[in-house]
Amino acid sequence: MVRPASAMSQRTTTLSAGLYHSLAVKPDGTLWAWGRNDYGQLGDGTVTEKHCPVRIGAGNNWMSGAAGGKHTVALTMNGTLWAWGRNNYGQLGDGTTDDRLSPVRIGTETTWASVSGGESHNLALQSNGTLWAWGNNDYGQLGDGTTNDSLSPIQIGTDTTWVNISAGCWYSHAVKSDGTLWAWGWNGYSQIGGGTTIYGDSPVQIGTDTDWISVSALHFHSLALKSDGTLWAWGYNDFGQLGDGTTTEKEGPVQVGTNTAWITVSAGCWYSLASRSDETVWAWGDNEYGQLGDGTTDGSLSPIQIGTDATWAGIRAGGGHSLAVMSDDTVWAWGYNYFGQLGIRTTSGKRSPVQLTFGTNTMPWLHLLLLNH
Repeated sequence: MVRPASAMSQRTTTLSAGLYHSLAVKPDGTLWAWGRNDYGQLGDGTVTEKHCPVRIGAGNNWMSGAAGGKHTVALTMNGTLWAWGRNNYGQLGDGTTDDRLSPVRIGTETTWASVSGGESHNLALQSNGTLWAWGNNDYGQLGDGTTNDSLSPIQIGTDTTWVNISAGCWYSHAVKSDGTLWAWGWNGYSQIGGGTTIYGDSPVQIGTDTDWISVSALHFHSLALKSDGTLWAWGYNDFGQLGDGTTTEKEGPVQVGTNTAWITVSAGCWYSLASRSDETVWAWGDNEYGQLGDGTTDGSLSPIQIGTDATWAGIRAGGGHSLAVMSDDTVWAWGYNYFGQLGIRTTSGKRSPVQLTFGTNTMPWLHLLLLNH
């Protein structure tokens, strides 16, 4: 069963890296955003990009945020769902295709538990374990058995045992409570992982293993963890983003190395990030913009440790920029920064982690003031 958002607690800042924008929810429930903003994806009521974190609204009831391609979805601690930014495929879920420059509430439900933003579609779970999707569906990435876009959340099937979700670029992944792994949508690079390149418009089980615990999908490759702490990858691999030491595409999950201490994975655009139980961070794949964080622009076909710190508490890989939070709740960023998505007050890229500063600037909106009431 998925726990409702109101039952969850945050001990450190949670992060989300979109294509060219970034989000953070602080432990005090405030929401911050920075980077590209041409469709209002930051949610501050403007279309002006921001080079440092700006607080979105005056509310302090945010639970988590998910930065998609050019849109954003987020949850509050009372289980409500909100969205803003580009809406050409209905990815905001408000029943329209109108872009929104500030958060709008989606529906009236108060049982949303988790959400994942893809390129132009979204997945979400409710506290009863049901799976929902909306937005673009050209390749069946919503999983409802059609290729029709949906302007509002629709339930996918009748199952009530979904526990983990990840919306990628035109495809989707999810894990059930029985440890099975499922996928659907576009599969041109075998990123679904079913041993073929045929796409599917409804969830199909990947293999027969029953020990999957989490999955991460983004730009044509996928990463997943098993309960034994092993890391697995499949899909597009021209830049070594699978981490198996090759540049050969994989049609199904292959184990990355032999380590059994992996606890978090995040698939980015042509690269990957992961962390281990000893609080170290590792990266591999494309490194054109320094997104691996090792101080170079040299790519890597297998995981390399980023620095020597062993105090990392969370990671997120985006369109070419990386975000991480340490156990002391400081936030760090590196990689591509043309739109200010690193949040370090410049547009200069960084090849190694740089700490962000969160100010007190606020963009108040009347309806956000109601979130805590």
